[in-house]
Amino acid sequence: MKEKLAGKKVLLVDDDERNIYALSVYLEAIDILIITAKDGADALEKLHANKDIDLVLLDMMMPVMDGFETMAAIKEEEGLQKIPVIAVTARAMKGDKEKCLEAGAWDYIAKPLDMTKLIELMAKWV
Repeated sequence: MKEKLAGKKVLLVDDDERNIYALSVYLEAIDILIITAKDGADALEKLHANKDIDLVLLDMMMPVMDGFETMAAIKEEEGLQKIPVIAVTARAMKGDKEKCLEAGAWDYIAKPLDMTKLIELMAKWV
């Protein structure tokens, strides 16, 4: 699975620097190129500036522009619609997965992250 992800470019969107750091270190160790954004508005800027992003890991609970608003904007833009988005949330409540998928996520994973499962999901969509 990890081999399939080597060299892929992933946009990691999270407002918590600790999450960004921990996930970046792990993913970069398996040769994934990481671009980071601190909120949805920043994520859209990074998507426009980096047309070769292969996948987005999108935190759902952020200030400025949350994950749901960000997914809506991605779905509206023709050049961005084909980029797989995996919703990441700490608020794993009943119905959240369905809500994220209905909003436009291609898949869903809850925090704390099971890294094996995350790698499987990422490999599934790239």
